[in-house]
Amino acid sequence: MDLTTCLKSLLLAIQQYRDSRTAQHAAQLQKQVEEVAGLRCDHLLSSGQVLPSECVSGLVELAGNPNTSPALTSSIISLLEHLASDDASWEILHSSYSLSCTLAAVIHGHSTTPGHPLVLQCLQVLQKLTYSKRTFQSSSFINELIAFLMTSIQSQNDDIIMPCLGVMANLCRDNPSVQSHIKRLDNVKPFYRTLINFLAHNSLTVVVFTLSILSSLTLSEKVGEKLFDAKNIHQTFQLVFNIIVNGDGTLTRKYSVDLLVDLLKNPKIADYLTRYQHFSACVSQVLGLLRSKDPASAAKVLELLLAMCSVSGLRSLLCDVVFRPAGPRLVSAGRRPRVGPDSGRKPENGLILVQWLCAPMEGAETCSLQTLQLLTELLEETLAAESVSEATLSFVEMLLPVLLELLNGLDPAKGDAHLRKHGLRVTHITGLLLVLCGEESTRSLVSSQVSAQVCLSQVEALLSCCHSNSPISCLPPGSDNDLSHVCTEALLKTLELMSKLRQQVENMETSFYRMLQDQRMVTPLALTLTSHHRGRVQTGLALLLEATPLPDFPSLVLGESIAANNAYRQREAQLSIKRVAVPDFPPPRTGSNILDSSSGCRSVSSLVEKIQTGLELQDPAKDSRVSELIDVYEQKLAAFVSKESRLQDLLEAKALALAQADRLIAQYRLQRAQAEAEARKLASLLKDAERRREDLQGELSSQVLEVERSRADMEELLQHNARLQRDSEEHQALKGAYNALLNRFNETDSLLKELQTAHVSLCKQNEALRKNQEVLQQQQDRIASVLEEREQEVRSLQSDVQKKNDDITGLLAQLRAKDEKLEEKDQEKKDLEETVDVLRKELNKTEQARKDASIKASSLELQKSQLETKLKQKEEELNKHSAMIAMIHSLSSGKVKSDVNLSL
Repeated sequence: MDLTTCLKSLLLAIQQYRDSRTAQHAAQLQKQVEEVAGLRCDHLLSSGQVLPSECVSGLVELAGNPNTSPALTSSIISLLEHLASDDASWEILHSSYSLSCTLAAVIHGHSTTPGHPLVLQCLQVLQKLTYSKRTFQSSSFINELIAFLMTSIQSQNDDIIMPCLGVMANLCRDNPSVQSHIKRLDNVKPFYRTLINFLAHNSLTVVVFTLSILSSLTLSEKVGEKLFDAKNIHQTFQLVFNIIVNGDGTLTRKYSVDLLVDLLKNPKIADYLTRYQHFSACVSQVLGLLRSKDPASAAKVLELLLAMCSVSGLRSLLCDVVFRPAGPRLVSAGRRPRVGPDSGRKPENGLILVQWLCAPMEGAETCSLQTLQLLTELLEETLAAESVSEATLSFVEMLLPVLLELLNGLDPAKGDAHLRKHGLRVTHITGLLLVLCGEESTRSLVSSQVSAQVCLSQVEALLSCCHSNSPISCLPPGSDNDLSHVCTEALLKTLELMSKLRQQVENMETSFYRMLQDQRMVTPLALTLTSHHRGRVQTGLALLLEATPLPDFPSLVLGESIAANNAYRQREAQLSIKRVAVPDFPPPRTGSNILDSSSGCRSVSSLVEKIQTGLELQDPAKDSRVSELIDVYEQKLAAFVSKESRLQDLLEAKALALAQADRLIAQYRLQRAQAEAEARKLASLLKDAERRREDLQGELSSQVLEVERSRADMEELLQHNARLQRDSEEHQALKGAYNALLNRFNETDSLLKELQTAHVSLCKQNEALRKNQEVLQQQQDRIASVLEEREQEVRSLQSDVQKKNDDITGLLAQLRAKDEKLEEKDQEKKDLEETVDVLRKELNKTEQARKDASIKASSLELQKSQLETKLKQKEEELNKHSAMIAMIHSLSSGKVKSDVNLSL
């Protein structure tokens, strides 16, 4: 069973189960889900087909419904994970179908059993889904998901801690809304303590997740300043580099690279890294990872190196590591050996980068582009120095043949994806060659390797790609992902390279000026001059200054194209002011009517029916007002008007293109007449040569017979031999002339066939343009009828708005009555506040008197303690005096009376 049939059966099973949730329908849906999961579905979601989109919408709706059984929900989630075979599919599931919110809702529904297999499955899929994608905190069930993650991280369940840390790291990275929400929670301090304790965990993956979360949440706070201060940051660098080099796998290496990239965004930490003493050794080990053939690991390593290039202090250090000479360099015998410290040596780390250019594997196109961008950054830094090292020149000599080989391989028959990849590769390669042309020594190397024919073939191929893309099927001007824009940028880079080398390379100047006068240059020049990128506009202006003085440059057609693009941009700017973003409705907790982003593709009539029947949302705070919906409909109507005017501009552009095609047909007819005249002349010359050849052939045969008959006579033989030798030489000359004429005739015949093919293609294009004009006229009529229907709908909505305004007037009257009562309460409050002020003043006076009395009491207490001390001293002196009197009496009388009282 093919994939389309399985998808149709799956969609039917989804509809049956949605209408009647019986066990039989559930089993049938389970069977269909398992059948589709067993098929190969590469790039199915990113293909833009309607049938997969409907199936995925239904599956996401059923997965978020709490009434769906856990087993069926698990199968659906497994199927969605199977369908997401590439990064584009994951992005579509995240943005277009809001699968993150659905998984968060499933986790929230089973939050009481965090160890449930379905919860673990949702966390694993959610970790893949939210990686490098921003999830807004205002989305549905995200707050509940964050609370669940924080609770699970602080629990003792080791099975759920790691996936929860991974999801939390994804949610916090480059997401200010989630970060501020977590910081406002009451239990954030215990959460920080738990994360700090995880830094001593025995799993490197847990440590990386923890560091990522802490860097996202605390890097600008006191906790982060303590964790990433000057004392600890070198240990952190060593830990992260060790994990990148000796990590547990691709996942750990990926998050480690992201952590280091995030840390480099902080200027203070980037400055610490520039002073890190083991930086060169660590970067060399990281570059050693490129020796493996894993494109995913190589892409993350190259991403880290590009992030380091964004720090000015690290670029020179990277250049020293990459272009450091190592190993003997082979020197050809005919070349004079260089003299210097780096003579005869080539950079070993640079060779690793070139290997990703020489033999790109399947799926490694991103690595190839990243390598080209990295080499451009590093060579720009190296060539900006006062002197260029011999190792760098040797590396450039080795790199140039590889770059020129990569320029080949354009095959338009492979589709738009291949053309886009080739255009991006040509853009990066020509950008690197332009950097090399900025210095005299490397410019001479480039001019010796690059030929005018190579550049001319590239320009011809790119012009064909730009010219073959119809503006109707292309994205609007300003869209960087459009194939026309990719080919245009590559084309302009190639022309800029030709302009740089036109004095050094033979026939480059002639080819450059000839291509500037090509009629097909109008489209790329118009797109460039109306671009919002400063560099593209400057490149386009430079080429325009070169092309304007040329006699055959189509300046009038270029002006018309630029005016059409500017008019379209102006209308888009006017519409963007009125454009209102439609809020994402959270999925209802009943699960019966889950709203996802795919509902935005539904027609306006279905939305009007929902409004008329009264759409009820669970959260009243997010209820969409009718006025906002009216603005949305007004924007859609304005968009239809803009599209109509855009189609009119395209018709005018097609009319200009048709006039240009007529001129080309006239030139073709003239060339064809000239070719036919030359062909007739060549045919007559060929007949004369053939007649002479036959005469000479007959004469040669007669001479051969005569030589055989006169073999006995030696003198006559020698005479005949000399004469035959002369005849043979003349025959050879005539035969060479005949071969030259035959080759010329074949070339003229092939040229005639090519011109006939071009004429047939132009006729077909003319017929296609006429059919497109008729189709556009029919579309315009349909749009006019739709506009009339929409105007009636808008009038009905205006009447509803008038009713709502009357209700608002009654509510305003009630509000004014409430305001009067509130003013009376405010007056009473003011009187009470005045009484409180009087009492507060009296209380202050009483408090002051109490303070004075306390001061007096403390002084009296001090005087009392002093008097008691003096009294004790006097008693001691009196006792001494009494003892002395007793001794005196005893000495004077000789006896002591026992009844004498010596005390006071």
